[in-house]
Amino acid sequence: MPVRRPRILLAMAPALGPRLLDHATARRLHDVAEFDPELIVEDFSAPEAAAALDRAEVLLTFWGAPALDARVLAAAPRLEAVVHAAGSVKHIVTDACWDRGIAVSSAAQANSLPVAEYTVAMVLLANKRVMELREEYRRVRDKPHDWHLRYGHAGNYRRTVGIVGASRIGRRVIELLRPYDLEPVLYDPYVSVAEAAGLGVRKLGLDELCATSDVVSLHAPELPETRRLIDRRRLALMRDGATLINTARGSLVDGAAVTEELVSGRLHAVIDVTDPEVLSADSPLYDLPNVLLTPHVAGSLGNELHRMADSAVDEIARYAAGLPFVHAVRREELRRIA
Repeated sequence: MPVRRPRILLAMAPALGPRLLDHATARRLHDVAEFDPELIVEDFSAPEAAAALDRAEVLLTFWGAPALDARVLAAAPRLEAVVHAAGSVKHIVTDACWDRGIAVSSAAQANSLPVAEYTVAMVLLANKRVMELREEYRRVRDKPHDWHLRYGHAGNYRRTVGIVGASRIGRRVIELLRPYDLEPVLYDPYVSVAEAAGLGVRKLGLDELCATSDVVSLHAPELPETRRLIDRRRLALMRDGATLINTARGSLVDGAAVTEELVSGRLHAVIDVTDPEVLSADSPLYDLPNVLLTPHVAGSLGNELHRMADSAVDEIARYAAGLPFVHAVRREELRRIA
């Protein structure tokens, strides 16, 4: 099928457009599609959106894109595809899209890479007790101190890392952990013992994983059945001094229970996502020395946005050539993914 240049409409928060599409990426997109880089829509009911929607064959969406409900689709008679230059499409794609047969692609695979890299870095630093060492070194400064005696419990040799969820990110974490002398174990109700072995990990029940892991890292999707998956009882199962890493969703953890454990000093945590998304200013998690709290930045940040943009442009080039998406999202799998 010959290559053509489909008409693209950018749908996202306008301020994010230049950050997503730098000069090089915008030039690549122009080579495969027709689009107006100055027209970035975040409200499909706006007057300037009407004509653009009427002509659009593909929506290139990003953070801040509005939902594509039946009313929007009625105003977009030529629309055939949505290419999302970020992870989850759950807040954008509605049943009306699937009913209409709109093809959907996501850059979730590209976004999984920095999350997995962040997680592995945190696993290694947590087992090395870097946060504790930093705080204690600040206190003692140049005074004599036997660090080997004080931190004889630290280190990454033969530590057990519990991966909760064989998602794209969870699988990438397992892959990145292979060069290290660590033992990764997995909990995922949708993965068989044989499939886990194929990934190079042992499958465990969640209770056993919590009780035997030095680090528990969460990579499960946000679903009704995963809400408070790590509850008070499972937190209590974790070893004294174990570390909880959450780069998935805040709702997976009982926030009050984990705060109590962390205030007591019994557990450590690396927390990139919380519920609510921004904690109140008086939360003790901001100041605890055994907590590394970050504002949902484990995913694509800074120039990592360009990886997602490149993935999206690659998908649009495939659409223009009449080829199927590599990173297609399907209706039947959307319930189980992030």
